[in-house]
Amino acid sequence: MHPQVRWILIWQFRVTLLAGLLAGLLTSWHAALSAVFGGLIAIASGLAYAWRALRCVGAEASDARKAYNAQVVGEGYKFAVTLLLFTLVFKTYAQLVALPLFLAYVATVFVYWIALLKQR
Repeated sequence: MHPQVRWILIWQFRVTLLAGLLAGLLTSWHAALSAVFGGLIAIASGLAYAWRALRCVGAEASDARKAYNAQVVGEGYKFAVTLLLFTLVFKTYAQLVALPLFLAYVATVFVYWIALLKQR
């Protein structure tokens, strides 16, 4: 696994745990679990993107069109996984607390943007 991808995943996992802990301490364990689900959705969708988009290596990476297409398809995978997992959580978890779910999701996705800024 690429070191940058590993850095993102580690920090996303840490943010997810922190969000779950804060939600649990401030409200309830259902809020904590909801926050953890939100973070895990962001992590899973990021993994889907990385798995598909970063498969373009070696000779293929030198072809700009193939590299671009791999990124586009990776974004499609990420979007599909995100929709699927949010749907699954909303359909199966009756005690879902929406605010911690979405806040943890956004905080976890924010780690990705921090990683992009870190590269510059």
